Amino acid sequence: MPDVPDDPRTARWDVPHDPSAIAKIRALVDETLNAWELRHLADDVVLVAGELLANAVVHGDAPAALSLRAGAGELLLQVADHSPGQPRHLRLDTDALHGRGLTIVEALAHDSGVTPLRDHPGKTVWARWWLCS
Repeated sequence: MPDVPDDPRTARWDVPHDPSAIAKIRALVDETLNAWELRHLADDVVLVAGELLANAVVHGDAPAALSLRAGAGELLLQVADHSPGQPRHLRLDTDALHGRGLTIVEALAHDSGVTPLRDHPGKTVWARWWLCS
């Protein structure tokens, strides 16, 4: 079950620095979006969550965390890690097996970006979807 603070439309998970944890977190994101009646966004959000989690676990420094917040006309997904390295787009051949994560995020989310952590090295990579009323 997700760690849900006072706002019932906020969820956060600490992410073990282990690629095998990504599938479990993706399933929790899907479950949460269904509970929030945001099923229409679930496929895209779960895919983006998996891409950002994979980047954080493979290329970032622990600890990592994923959070979701729905409100004020938007759904915001954030993945934070403590690596000072910044995400970057790779120039890839058509037969490359990895390296398209940020391109996928940009294609599926309405908006996305990176925000440095304030108090220590690291960043939050985020994606946002507008919610129709």
